[in-house]
Amino acid sequence: MNEIRDILIGIDIGKTESQICYYDRSQGKPVSVTMKVGTSQFEFPTCISRRVDTKEWYFGMEAEYFAREHGALLVNNLCEICENNRAVQVGDEELEPYQLVGVFLEKVLKTLGSLDPIRHTKCLVITVEHLSRNMVENLQKACESIGFSKGHYMLQDYSESFFYYILNQRPEYWSRSVAWFDFTPGQVKFRRLGIRLGTKPVLVSFSDDRETALSSDPDFRDMEFYQFISLVMGNEIYSSVFITGNGFDRDWATKSVNLLCKQKRKVFFGTNLFAEGACCMAKEKLEDRKRKGYLYAGEALVKTNIGMDMMIMGSPAYYSLIAAGGNWYESATECELILNNKEDLVFILSSMETGEKKRVCMSLPGLPKRPNRTTRLRLELSYQSPKECEIHVYDLGFGDMFPSSKKVWTEIIKWEE
Repeated sequence: MNEIRDILIGIDIGKTESQICYYDRSQGKPVSVTMKVGTSQFEFPTCISRRVDTKEWYFGMEAEYFAREHGALLVNNLCEICENNRAVQVGDEELEPYQLVGVFLEKVLKTLGSLDPIRHTKCLVITVEHLSRNMVENLQKACESIGFSKGHYMLQDYSESFFYYILNQRPEYWSRSVAWFDFTPGQVKFRRLGIRLGTKPVLVSFSDDRETALSSDPDFRDMEFYQFISLVMGNEIYSSVFITGNGFDRDWATKSVNLLCKQKRKVFFGTNLFAEGACCMAKEKLEDRKRKGYLYAGEALVKTNIGMDMMIMGSPAYYSLIAAGGNWYESATECELILNNKEDLVFILSSMETGEKKRVCMSLPGLPKRPNRTTRLRLELSYQSPKECEIHVYDLGFGDMFPSSKKVWTEIIKWEE
């Protein structure tokens, strides 16, 4: 590895296989880390195992080897474990999901060859197929448990990784729509990445998923894929086509590949797109900022601003609590305020897309009766999904004169149902 400090790392944690890459500044691109010297074997099994006798942990192919040959305890469904959020029995120990993922990440990072990869990492970006609340919490805890502080790691899903990967390619590859075909052994899914150049910022978004089952017979499979391409792409002009996943092979895709290449479209196939896309995100957000005028309007995007009307320095003003335009799992804040002739809180919600505003009142039942401006509250807001924000309000009292009642109020604001 050429980078020894300020390393930018992307890790794709897949359901069965994972990858790691780093950004090579001398080459100006992400570089995948091979698991065997002198080969192009970048994927490794998403698993860990622990030897019963030595308590030593292993990951990937080594984990499978020690489980098979030496009876090590294998944990091979890390994504599912993070989604279910239940402790896992490993021998005589019960371990939380984030602890298991932390072991996995620590072992994977050592493949970079750095003596202290965590200390020398500028940013780690982890990408997974889908980010649920449980997945987010476990990945965050895992990163922090092995020494990453907030701001030194980021999370994203495969769609956002695809976005950053594409916009890191030559502009002619994404000047128009980009087609994305994602294969599994039994089906293929299509999404179109569209770029609306007439907006400020430029909005980049995906179409809804379209998918079809594919036959195991190579000849039927080629015809079914050909028909699916005709259906979803039609006569629209595409700059490029990207193919990901297991299940695609040019040996059977003869007629369908010819159709993909129609109109001189560039067609790309690869297995390291998501890890490299994660790496590209770190480079873009922390160093380049070439795409500041582009907004990725993905499924995780928060489209609603949340704020309050307050008296600030003696003058009425709008105070923004959480601004739209970020991912829901990164959108959180806290603040303190003093009530002024109020016994409730009023939040102002405004749509990023339409500008429409509405007010939501949060009552505080059981709030202690005190003289005006002697009740101090702490507000904590955090998104639980793109359309759901959880609010916690804590009564802090007012110094020794009016001690805190220890009361806590919780409310969940929902919209766009």
